[in-house]
Amino acid sequence: MSHREELSRFLKSARARLSPAEVGLPEGERRRAKGLRREEVAALAGMSVTWYTWFEQGREIQLSAPMIERLGRTLRLSDTERDYLFGLAQHRPPPLASRLDEEIRPGTRHMMDSLGIPALVIVADWTVVGWNPLVTAAFRDYAVLPRGERNLFKILMLHERYQRDPESFREMASHLTARFKWDYSQTGNPEVFDELIAEMMEKSEMFREFWKCSAIQAHFRGENSTRIPEVGKVRFQHSSYAIEEVPGQRLILFSPKGEEDARKLEKLRALRPELVAP
Repeated sequence: MSHREELSRFLKSARARLSPAEVGLPEGERRRAKGLRREEVAALAGMSVTWYTWFEQGREIQLSAPMIERLGRTLRLSDTERDYLFGLAQHRPPPLASRLDEEIRPGTRHMMDSLGIPALVIVADWTVVGWNPLVTAAFRDYAVLPRGERNLFKILMLHERYQRDPESFREMASHLTARFKWDYSQTGNPEVFDELIAEMMEKSEMFREFWKCSAIQAHFRGENSTRIPEVGKVRFQHSSYAIEEVPGQRLILFSPKGEEDARKLEKLRALRPELVAP
């Protein structure tokens, strides 16, 4: 079965499961088939009947992303079904959602809690929305911070603890801003960045400098260190990964840089077994 054939089947199925009453239409006369008529779907989605009919028949026509979005809303598609429709119709993922999804899914939570290394989740604007107990032990307790103060970009750029070595801070700030600019370009809701950018422009001279640069960075990994009371200084390498289940969320993992760092982290876990789920 081709994509166009499956697109046709999928749209017919989605149309058939909706009753007129569900979309605010009168039931009217007796219907020969269940669900909405093509002309009703077209009218609700703001499309011509001919255009929708051809699209549902699987003809080689292209709809714009906003039109597919309207069609998805008309057919009451779930988030997964929306993604499926875009995949069939445009052979690519849909545009990023216009809202930030901050819900940590159970699978992600279980995985983070089971890891033996610090792990956290950020959304598009770098707000931290999830973390495991090792993050709290090694870096900071995000639970006591209001959402507006849990922005990782702001913390790294403005907190004095990261500015003690001017040369290394400048290098970090350059990479961070280049990656932040990339994330800003990819978001479906740039408005969520506006307040943060305005604050950074006001408070950080280095941000103002690097924001005006042309450098961007689509992928970022680096190193950092922290002093943990129970074991002393531990160096980490950090890298980030997209969470496939929730577009816009990113998992950041902090792995010990060397053998001595790994031993210190192991000692911390032995001293505080509650930091890792059994």
